[in-house]
Amino acid sequence: MRSYSAEYLDLTPPVHRGLKEIVDKSIFRKDLNIIAAKIDARKTQTIARALRDKAILHIRSYRNVEPAGDGKTLVLLKFPDEALLPPDVREFLEKEGAEFVPYTMELDYDHWTADDILQSVLPEDLAEQHPSGFAMVGHIAHLNLPEEYLPYKHIIGQVILEKNSAVRTVVNKLQTIDDADHVFRVFKMELLAGVPDYVVSHMEQGCKFTFDFTEVYWNSRLQTEHTRIVDMLKPTDLVADPFAGVGPFAIPAAKKGCAVFANDLNPSSYHYLNKNTISNKVKDLIVSSNEDGRKFIRYVFRQAWDMPMPPHRPKEKGESRRAAKRPPAPALARWAPEHARKRITHFVMNLPQSAIEFLDAFRGVLAPANMGDRPLSGEYSDSGSMPMIHCYCFTRFLEPAEAEADIRQRVEAGMGHPLGEEVSLYNVRSVAPNKDMYCISFRLPYEVAFAAA
Repeated sequence: MRSYSAEYLDLTPPVHRGLKEIVDKSIFRKDLNIIAAKIDARKTQTIARALRDKAILHIRSYRNVEPAGDGKTLVLLKFPDEALLPPDVREFLEKEGAEFVPYTMELDYDHWTADDILQSVLPEDLAEQHPSGFAMVGHIAHLNLPEEYLPYKHIIGQVILEKNSAVRTVVNKLQTIDDADHVFRVFKMELLAGVPDYVVSHMEQGCKFTFDFTEVYWNSRLQTEHTRIVDMLKPTDLVADPFAGVGPFAIPAAKKGCAVFANDLNPSSYHYLNKNTISNKVKDLIVSSNEDGRKFIRYVFRQAWDMPMPPHRPKEKGESRRAAKRPPAPALARWAPEHARKRITHFVMNLPQSAIEFLDAFRGVLAPANMGDRPLSGEYSDSGSMPMIHCYCFTRFLEPAEAEADIRQRVEAGMGHPLGEEVSLYNVRSVAPNKDMYCISFRLPYEVAFAAA
């Protein structure tokens, strides 16, 4: 038996173009006249299974099988009258002893999706491409409305709020990344619907992040990229994150076993980074700071040498349960100094607007002028022991070859030295019609790290 669409039925809500607010939801009530198959209740499962994707009507929040009394059941079909029943459907139902009866479905506001309602209330020239998509950050739905939709922003917010049970707050971003606070990457936003509660709890990579969305930078669209970088790290790695934010790279990396020096200039980001470090139980593996990124790059090599991080120790099966029953050991007794992690193996530089401008800070970071007389030969002895740098940036070049040439030229100019052979480029996402975000990963050239001042 073939499948049939509901092409004979008008399943759209009543049209009320130009509304700025929905006050009376009864205006969306609509009667839908269809036919139903009245069958022996004992055959309900058999018939429903056979017709599920072929002839039964499926409407949000509406049961398509109803009791009819006297041991009978009504199976609602996607046809307005008996004359339109396809022959194979009719033959099957008649063999099962079905009786065809008219049925009126009473639909209201609750039966339609946000897309359906917005298409019925926005002006016709805006309805087709209406912005019902949004990013979720905890309980906040975050929109970036084009200018032509701003007169209808509150009804858009209202519909999104009412049609998504996980949403309690709907906001609209008022700036682009270029116009936002250049230092902290914090966007101005306006409340469209719901409660003005901007402190969220957001889950990503099995970690819980708490932060005030109005005070820090967070982009849920980067979750895949956060995971990509963390997946390439080894549990034994020592990672430096100059622009750590509230910890989307640092905390999952520490959960994996990496030790991390995490820094952010924004005091609010630093506050929530510390809070998230504690709540995710990785305090022993993250050292946080609230400094300028360039200053951090210069001193973190010294910090890693003078205050080495504990070695990675794989957990034994059942260890977490045993550990909970005994008091913690003194910190210094947990690991031997000779096993400490001193050598930084990765830098994550997620500041695409300007991270390349910080690459000059790597010149001479391992030279005596920065490191003094620390004996580095055992750790940073050759080119292969230099850290990998994962530097984010934007480019206006959309062709991959042109984008690569543009990014390489800017990175090499920033460091004052050509890149080596160990280089890869990854297109993270498109952020605007003529603007892509990339991550360039490369090994810090030995000559740059040990360059004279």
